[in-house]
Amino acid sequence: MTTIDMKSPMNVFPAPAKINFFLHVVGRREDGYHLLESVLAFIDLADTVTLTVTKDGMIARTRPLANIAEDDDLTIRAARLLRRETGARYGVRIAVEKHIPQGGGLGGGSSDAATVLIALNRLWELHLPQSTLQTMALALGADVPFFIGGHAAWVSGIGERLEPISLPPMWLALALPPIAISTAEIFNAPELTRNTRSEKIAAFTKDHGRNDLERVVIGRYPPVAQALACLRQYAGNARMSGSGSSVFAIVESENAAKNVIQALPADISGVVTRTRTYHPLLKWGFRKD
Repeated sequence: MTTIDMKSPMNVFPAPAKINFFLHVVGRREDGYHLLESVLAFIDLADTVTLTVTKDGMIARTRPLANIAEDDDLTIRAARLLRRETGARYGVRIAVEKHIPQGGGLGGGSSDAATVLIALNRLWELHLPQSTLQTMALALGADVPFFIGGHAAWVSGIGERLEPISLPPMWLALALPPIAISTAEIFNAPELTRNTRSEKIAAFTKDHGRNDLERVVIGRYPPVAQALACLRQYAGNARMSGSGSSVFAIVESENAAKNVIQALPADISGVVTRTRTYHPLLKWGFRKD
């Protein structure tokens, strides 16, 4: 991570992607929100968020995001939410350099928003407790509290219940089909199964469970099915992350991951990455010095 200079108005922060080792839909509330169980972990793939603190109280972005209006941008919404809830007097200019594919099930937008909240909590001299920031963040999306929590976690409820979990580093072959998938489309699909049996954290292993959204996605998006079929030739544990479109396989080494990526069809890109137990901003974000 770039060195952070608290005396400088401009600083650069990482916003790591996540993967779902499994994703079970165990019910649906009366308000329409789905009840989930999953294990989430950070990976080395990350966006870069540049924040320039200002004294004019203005919140704006300095770099557009493809197909996302400023008012819909989760980083802008995160900064506005933080100022509204705290009465912060500063402003900020936000620029995001995207490396995490949009609509890939890797939590890029949620991670960008969480990084803005974590960083501005210090840069705006608010020093809110982590738990307060997580509660606030749920209004932005179910995955945002996970990124603020900073640990690999067993996630349940609608995303607000987080139990830290210890995971060893794992090498991943991550395939990135060239399509963006709407999370709302998949969760609203009539063919989605919503009654998977609830389990306890003790049941988890790296090959545990499945992704309940996967069947819906591969039925609608053939490139995801193609990527999964390719990865499963090398690793039986290959599965989709989140609501897709990305799919991954856990492999034994960096070289093994490279071999899997090289075998992908020409129209599907891929990256070699590794899991990490902690968010790179965890220790910095909630220090008061």
